[in-house]
Amino acid sequence: MKLSLENIKPDEGSSFKILLTPNLNEIYYWHFHPEIELVFVEAEKGVRHIGDHISTYEGSDLALIGSYIPHLNFDYGVKTTVETVVVQFKQNFHEDAFYKQPEMHLIYELMERAATGIAFYGTTKIKAGALLKKLNGLPAFDQLLLLIQIFQLLATSKEYTLLNTRPIASHAVIKEQERMHQIYKYVEAHFQEPIKINDIAKKVNLTDAAFCRYFKKSTKLTYTDFVNQYRVNHSKKLLMQDANVTEACYDSGFESLSYFNKTFKKITGQNPSLFRKRKGLD
Repeated sequence: MKLSLENIKPDEGSSFKILLTPNLNEIYYWHFHPEIELVFVEAEKGVRHIGDHISTYEGSDLALIGSYIPHLNFDYGVKTTVETVVVQFKQNFHEDAFYKQPEMHLIYELMERAATGIAFYGTTKIKAGALLKKLNGLPAFDQLLLLIQIFQLLATSKEYTLLNTRPIASHAVIKEQERMHQIYKYVEAHFQEPIKINDIAKKVNLTDAAFCRYFKKSTKLTYTDFVNQYRVNHSKKLLMQDANVTEACYDSGFESLSYFNKTFKKITGQNPSLFRKRKGLD
């Protein structure tokens, strides 16, 4: 599960980038970027994997993803036709353009909530999706006006779920972002192995104690909890891809079924067997 830092350049003459149906359904693109992302996808069924949140959607999905939150392409694994509209814009977009303007206060609050991810449903999802599909082909100024209209629709809607995901790094300084990225990459490469704090501490030039303090301050999690959360997310993916509970346990780095079941339930609120059953795999 390689994590990639995506380099995003705005469209010419614009402050944001629009992507239409990128056709990545055969690529497991687990990535992150400093830009905030609004994504609408229409497909028979797919996976929503944003940060430490993972679920499935049917028909369509609409999500607003905060800065530096890792996420999977929404069309991954979808075998039918997928229509996607993705809008990516700078993390301080709402501050640079409209900071503290009274007409924009709801949009400003929306972007603040987006820091941990938001999923929309109901008529909001349908209306916003229809408007997003009109963006393509408009002049840049008209795109901006329509995008503000969409933001206002989302900002005033009550049809949403906060995903409460975490960015992989604080927004303090580039050095800290790079350090956290390095830690995350190490977890990617070694999550199936026994947890050794000493190894990752050396990797980022910290003592064990300093690393533990730094990591807890940056993520609000202990390193062990973070690795277990990563393992559980990986096991969810395996369970949704027809793996049985035993396979998901050991392929995700857990050393015993009892600890896997206990940890899975602690993080998700249900045991892996029930998770698999609810996904229609049993």
